[in-house]
Amino acid sequence: MGDAYREFTARTLRVGGRDIPVDSEGYLIDLDDWSEDFARALAQEEGLALSDEHWQVIRFIRDFHSEHRVQPQVRVMIRHFTEQWGAEKGSNHYLHEIFPRGGPQKQGNRLAGIRRTKGEH
Repeated sequence: MGDAYREFTARTLRVGGRDIPVDSEGYLIDLDDWSEDFARALAQEEGLALSDEHWQVIRFIRDFHSEHRVQPQVRVMIRHFTEQWGAEKGSNHYLHEIFPRGGPQKQGNRLAGIRRTKGEH
């Protein structure tokens, strides 16, 4: 097997007695492997205690992706969460504060079981 294959299936994450394949950054290989238990396991590995706010962002990303087949842009998340939580907590700064490993687009996407952002997504 070539290096690209090894990079793609870099490791697994143990979730509920199953080994779930993830890439070197923790993104799911098979999006159908996502579960709330997966998000909890990955968050624990990344040192993140999931709060209600994290779950709201994760569900927003999943719902947006399900409807539009792309990841939400950060500005879309800021607009949505400013309406939900107010200007201070809906801000880019706050979203990056609660998702310290790459913000809502990287860490949020990983936890939501969505692929890494590419291009203008």
